Amino acid sequence: MVIAAEEQLSQVMAPVMKECDGEGFCAPVGVTAKRALLVANIEERVVVGLSDAIQALAKTPEEFLFCFMAPPKPGDSATHMHEVLLQAFCFEHDIYIIKIDSAEKLSRLLGSTSLQSCALVQKTMSADHQHEILSKVEDQLVDYCEEHWEDPVKPVVKLPEK
Repeated sequence: MVIAAEEQLSQVMAPVMKECDGEGFCAPVGVTAKRALLVANIEERVVVGLSDAIQALAKTPEEFLFCFMAPPKPGDSATHMHEVLLQAFCFEHDIYIIKIDSAEKLSRLLGSTSLQSCALVQKTMSADHQHEILSKVEDQLVDYCEEHWEDPVKPVVKLPEK
């Protein structure tokens, strides 16, 4: 599974590196989100699935940086209520919420065998566990999230198809 993720990462990284320049022009946020998810997945810093995410946040919410959320299936009011509560919890604990367009894309990207509508990304900490370390891609996503922090309705990020 790690080899497949590394292959996916190499396919995603090359175009992103070409699109970013020293003038501040970078890849669309969907490409940046995909790259951050792939890197975190390779580094085993992703919690996939709504139930697992809720359990992880109940124990150590301070360990998480991003919460990626796809829309629930139409008519699934129980999952919708869980997701609304999860969003409130993330907001309360300063975890960036990134709404994405597709649970299918998220599941495929993370190599999940079942359809998942939620993924948490853990922070990377310094060796002494005193400081958070952000990669360039994570820093770009933080900037994006900060721009939309106060928005009552978060914009939906379109993950690339491939």
